[in-house]
Amino acid sequence: MRVTPAPAVLDVPSPAHPAGVGDRRTTFAAVLLVLLAALPASVLRFWGWSPGVVTATVLFGVAIVGAAFALSWAAEAAERDIPRALALTAVALLAVLPEYAVDIIFAWKAGKDPAFTAYAAANMTGSNRLLLGLGWPAVGLLAWLFHRQRSVPLDRANVPALAFLAAATAYSFLLPIRGAISLMDSAILLALFIGYAAVTARAEQVEPELVGPAAVIGALSTPWRRLAVGALLAFAGMSIAMSAEPFADGLVHTGRSLHIDEFLLVQWLAPLASEAPEFLIAALLARRGKGASALGLLLAAKVNQWTVLVSSLPIAYSVGSGHLAALPLDTRQAAEVLLTAAQSLFGLSVLATMSLTLRRSALLAGLFLVQLAMGGVIRVALGSAGGAMDELLMFSVCYLLLAAVFAYRARATILSVLRKTIRGEQAAS
Repeated sequence: MRVTPAPAVLDVPSPAHPAGVGDRRTTFAAVLLVLLAALPASVLRFWGWSPGVVTATVLFGVAIVGAAFALSWAAEAAERDIPRALALTAVALLAVLPEYAVDIIFAWKAGKDPAFTAYAAANMTGSNRLLLGLGWPAVGLLAWLFHRQRSVPLDRANVPALAFLAAATAYSFLLPIRGAISLMDSAILLALFIGYAAVTARAEQVEPELVGPAAVIGALSTPWRRLAVGALLAFAGMSIAMSAEPFADGLVHTGRSLHIDEFLLVQWLAPLASEAPEFLIAALLARRGKGASALGLLLAAKVNQWTVLVSSLPIAYSVGSGHLAALPLDTRQAAEVLLTAAQSLFGLSVLATMSLTLRRSALLAGLFLVQLAMGGVIRVALGSAGGAMDELLMFSVCYLLLAAVFAYRARATILSVLRKTIRGEQAAS
């Protein structure tokens, strides 16, 4: 028995229901906005316009947002042409490129200048916690608001994602203990990602679901679709190459000029910019009554972040330093990674019943927002670095205790899913 993966991402117009004029006009307007988003950044980069560090940082950030949308549409539409096994790896890597660009820049700079080491893991921890603390709960909330669903189910197609996320999460607890992310860690986490891709590639192929501009592009004839996908990929690549480094530098300088903790800007502002398309796609799916697909999409994104993103950091650090080296984690970064791992474990325990209820969505979001607010107040308003460290450790313990309670309550479901999965693999073999 084979496991069918969750729909790739989005409602594709079938031949019987081609994209309408309204859809095409909306797509044209969306693509035009994305192209215009890169225009101010290109003027900044190549024509010497100097509006000030804060304005420049915002404009480079807007260009990255535009590139993220372009990559998202192109990657989804390309699933109609790329063989399934290749698509699972290539599309995943393309889709996360804007999200990782800033983080990789900081890791590369840290290899040259230790002053940047403090920011190297910031974007990674922020994007992981943002995805789980706001992305997952948003699916549950939208399913209830628009369809009065008090629970969003996960089907057995998501079991591989849960299993590999559990493995990556368990391994991640070693990173703060050792105080570094090594190239050996990169190899192990990349192996987990490859294993995840291989397992899902053996599942039955399904027609990709597409929404928004990706649906219109996917409905084009093959030559035009491939041309559109290629153009969007080229545009996104150029925008990221043009904007990633000045945006990364700008975040640090903006924090200093506005007297805001630079670590917090790197940790939260960059992920908000790069993850906007992913959140929007999931929201559209949930709004259309496809909460299971939306949750499956964000679950897969979490697997990618805990494997590909984390593994990229010591590689970039080694390139920057000119020799093989582990990316060091200072005390604050180690505590941030610990909190991120603990939150991930709690998220897994929340989904252990193979569903996400409205109450659990509220708990995920509430804990995330309270921790974010407390951390900001303690570190920025009170200026207490020691108090901020205590706060990170306190919430880590809280997440771990809640994870143990939720996993214990769901023990029957966990054992049942494991038995069915093992039986299914035996039947398939």
